[in-house]
Amino acid sequence: MRRLVILGGSDGTVSAFRAARRLGLATICVDMRQDAPGVAEADEFLHVSTRDVPAVAAALRDRDGLAGLLAPGSDINLPSLVELARLLGLPCGLTDATLRASTDKLFFREVCERLGLPGPRYCAGDADLALRPPLPVIVKPVDSGSSRGITICREPGELPAAIAHAKEVSPTGRALIEELLTGEDLCAEAMLQDGRIALLGLSRRVTAPPAVVAVGHDMAPADDVLEKEVVRQLERVCADLGYRDGPLNVDLFVDGGQVTLVEMGARIGGNGLGEALGLMHGVDTVEATVRLAIGERPDLTPARRVPAHVRVLRAPTEGTLVSIDGLESLPDGAEVVVVAKPGDHVVPYTECRAKLGYVVDREPPDLDALIRIYVR
Repeated sequence: MRRLVILGGSDGTVSAFRAARRLGLATICVDMRQDAPGVAEADEFLHVSTRDVPAVAAALRDRDGLAGLLAPGSDINLPSLVELARLLGLPCGLTDATLRASTDKLFFREVCERLGLPGPRYCAGDADLALRPPLPVIVKPVDSGSSRGITICREPGELPAAIAHAKEVSPTGRALIEELLTGEDLCAEAMLQDGRIALLGLSRRVTAPPAVVAVGHDMAPADDVLEKEVVRQLERVCADLGYRDGPLNVDLFVDGGQVTLVEMGARIGGNGLGEALGLMHGVDTVEATVRLAIGERPDLTPARRVPAHVRVLRAPTEGTLVSIDGLESLPDGAEVVVVAKPGDHVVPYTECRAKLGYVVDREPPDLDALIRIYVR
């Protein structure tokens, strides 16, 4: 039987495990967390750190039927994906430059600047004061995700603590300081085929305090001029990086018609964005990504263009989860991913990894009205 190895078992991997099952693939989940959501979805669990490439390679090298590797939902496992694909002789569409642009926000800024694309003024966190952009700025880790380590600074005295916090979260101890962009904060989810954007969905973030972390996304067909400009910039960046086939998740701002790319990841977006793109176009984009991972060419012909919406399940307070009630009241067509279970310690949703799950549907699900989450 053909086997797909999925690096990581976070909530962002659940849809990939399910898509692999629909394609008749056995799955192996690699993660250090025995209670990771993906473990329950997998046929087999490999209790090894995804960053320990030699150990993962040794555990997989003699396995029969290995067909591919996948690292959905987060950029953190993309370096291991590329290295393991080379060691095990498995398909991988990521070039070294694509990998670096997905895992190094400072490098991505340099790529956009070299291509002449709009961008904020920026500098490394340890740059001289004279090189720093004027306040207000956003300080973030160079190589971390899930909205961790991000601080908006409006006063000079806030910068030292913000830089130190970002460096603590960064695996390489580096911070990035960017001019705080204004305008509409959007997310682009896309599928690339033969160097062209085959599918694109632009979504607006639904936020709640502290307003940095999205509690949902509303994806819908956008103005043709805007979509064409986003496509133009994404295709230029991907051509420069040598990335031709696969998923793409990008944060961007739109202000007065100007599109500014902020950061990218060459993987399925988390928080249900991959599923939302598929719902919007009538294409199973998660399944298509699995097919690419095993060396197949998926059919990305869109069947429609309709809105799609994502809402995150969130704990009201910190404590022990008792129950999530009301899921049965959601519409029949809604896709529901629940990654927490009774007895789990839960915390308020201040970063992406604190979610309890998410719901994807054609209409924005009113979770506050339909779902009751009990914590003690």
